[in-house]
Amino acid sequence: MSSNPEDPKQEAAASDGISRRKLIAGAAAAASFLIVPRRVLGGGGYVPPSDRINIASIGLGRQGMAITMELLARPDVQIVAICDCNEGSKNYIEYSDNALLTEERKLLGPGYENWGQDLASPGRLQMTHQFSTSLGAGGREPAKRLVEAYYGSRSGSASGTYKGCTGYRDYRELLDKHKDLDAVYIATPDHWHADISVAAMRKRKHVLCQKPMTHSIADARRVAHTAREMKVATSITVNNPSSQPTHIIREWIADGAIGRVREVHNWSSRPFWPQGIDRPTAVDPVPAGLDWDLWLGPAPERPFNAAYLPFVWRGWYDFGDGSFGDMGCYSFAGVFKILDLTPPTTVQACSSDSFAETYPKSSIVTLDYPDNGNRPGLRMSWYDGGLRPPRPAGLKPEDQRLFAGGEDNEGIMYVGDKGILVGGFNGNHPRVYPESPKYQAPPQEHHDDEHHDVAIDQWVAAMKGGPAAVANFEAESPVTEAFLLGCIAQRFPGDVIEWDTGSMRITSSEKLNAWVDPPTRSQYRA
Repeated sequence: MSSNPEDPKQEAAASDGISRRKLIAGAAAAASFLIVPRRVLGGGGYVPPSDRINIASIGLGRQGMAITMELLARPDVQIVAICDCNEGSKNYIEYSDNALLTEERKLLGPGYENWGQDLASPGRLQMTHQFSTSLGAGGREPAKRLVEAYYGSRSGSASGTYKGCTGYRDYRELLDKHKDLDAVYIATPDHWHADISVAAMRKRKHVLCQKPMTHSIADARRVAHTAREMKVATSITVNNPSSQPTHIIREWIADGAIGRVREVHNWSSRPFWPQGIDRPTAVDPVPAGLDWDLWLGPAPERPFNAAYLPFVWRGWYDFGDGSFGDMGCYSFAGVFKILDLTPPTTVQACSSDSFAETYPKSSIVTLDYPDNGNRPGLRMSWYDGGLRPPRPAGLKPEDQRLFAGGEDNEGIMYVGDKGILVGGFNGNHPRVYPESPKYQAPPQEHHDDEHHDVAIDQWVAAMKGGPAAVANFEAESPVTEAFLLGCIAQRFPGDVIEWDTGSMRITSSEKLNAWVDPPTRSQYRA
């Protein structure tokens, strides 16, 4: 339930297509000669409750908690509901020791240095031979506690309490019951993204969704079509299309810095989670507070095992999209913008051993893109699991390390007929070879690649009537199509995918074409 319930007449008008804020703004304008606006009394930065965007967060794992904290800190946003099929647990991965609780206390501010002692990390987990992680608390109850603590700390009341955030187990109940909801943020596992997005948009809710946008190519088309039909503001949490390195590289390549681009190589140290494994035979007890059937949702039914969640679901075909889907959505969004790409015409993968239900431990995927009239066709190669392209001779030491391997050595390389351009995974710190004083990158703006404030800023502005976010669903549909074709190729290494984007078909193989629009459990289909 919202802490700022609206008049029933206003709710009825909103349901007829008039936005709550427009109606309230009109009423406020009519009465402005009688009432001094609260924002005048409230000082700089005050946003009246009626002008705030009411948002629900759906999916409260690590990414869900992190972006919910960003949304909480915005004065023009009100988190009114939390939704997760897990009541709460302390087994979510973190990027540093006790990171989630540390960030929560930082967000709450002075006086909350010892808040949430029971949410402290239980310790570390050696997830694979290469990857050790701290564990933290997530789920709907820890998230609800954080939301209410934050708003309570800023309520100005003597008690400092706040009870205006409702917790839901099922997103369908949330969408049916929360009548004053404007928007949702979705941070569930990948296989749920499309159905929740479509359900929310059909109720005219704006949608911010974690990457990747969808789990299948057909769903990417369906989600983009629904966004266009319902005319809602949408965005994926990727900054690459708007980043400083993307703008710089696009300008350099357009200016002929390396000639005409013929190849692009992009490599990631992922996966950090297990891949290249078989389905476990054991059946584990379902943890208390977890609705396992709802967690599975549109995916095929299977018994519970701790090998599937949290975080480790990324490596399973039914739930995630492996290294490519996890990271390719970042880099590909930038490359598509830089080179004006459309979906590829041919895709093929080679990999380590194949497994029936999980992505390979390592792979190389090649994607051939057609010319667009302004540039020739080109090939893009993706590498993961420690694989990477040969290192060109003559690189500076800081660029040589990108090819050295290891957890943090990820990069991208554009190969033209007059030179090469290399940079970090997302194009950060680009450098042209042969070097030229004309192409020297300015000092890079401070930016954490995992921090999604640019995408959020654009999304919130779009909800208020501004231009569409750069990474909106329609713009990201062809990007999603490209790397999901790569994910299909990883399932069937060696098979050539001939792709007809107009008919949305793999014309070279009916076996592979079945994965363009795989079946889902109908009871969970939006």
